[in-house]
Amino acid sequence: MQARRLDQILSHYGYCSRSEARLFIKKSKVTVNGEPAKAADKKVDPSTVLIEGKPIEALGGLLAVLYKPAGCVCSHDEREGPNIYSILPPQWSRRNPPVTSVGRLDKDTTGALLVTDDGTLVQRWTSPKHKVPKIYEVTVSQDLSPDLAATFESGTLMLHEEDKPCAPAKLEIVSPRTARLELTEGKYHQVKRMFASQGYEVLKLHRSRFGDFDLSGLNPGEWRMLPIEGFLQQP
Repeated sequence: MQARRLDQILSHYGYCSRSEARLFIKKSKVTVNGEPAKAADKKVDPSTVLIEGKPIEALGGLLAVLYKPAGCVCSHDEREGPNIYSILPPQWSRRNPPVTSVGRLDKDTTGALLVTDDGTLVQRWTSPKHKVPKIYEVTVSQDLSPDLAATFESGTLMLHEEDKPCAPAKLEIVSPRTARLELTEGKYHQVKRMFASQGYEVLKLHRSRFGDFDLSGLNPGEWRMLPIEGFLQQP
């Protein structure tokens, strides 16, 4: 990788600000090529830097799938209450650019949520033209009609204050009051609004899959790092 000033590297990856770099280097065990770092302004290869014996995290860009728990919002604004960034490593929010979620899940919705510091991936995976499939497990307030699957798949379902119908969606009724819904778009509160348009209240909502990513091996509040390089090379 291209050599950069050590204070720029530490700031870019969220370990400290540039003004704090000298003290950070002094207090932390920062090494370059196995030797203790001394000068914050020295240009070094980021791949040769270790912090307390560990390489700098996600040098090529950060991508992870998070099992979002209920009760937290997908916002950096702390005035909106507890957020997903409070359960992620604090340096992720200090990266430049900071980590952000790929789309959002409601406060009470759980499940698969991608987080990344790469704006290209955010745009790609949230753009309607890419039709990224998302699977939701839904629990509603009353028994589901068998006719609901055809309604959702028709491509004619209009939501209140929308000027275009919802794209065709696949609905599988799992039990009288639970269903699995696959969407390829992400309108505001779409799942809840789709069911509400047909007279159902959504009591519980969980996203089990986002594109190719699921929650295998994860508990609420946990995340799994993903290799970002392959996704950056995709069109």
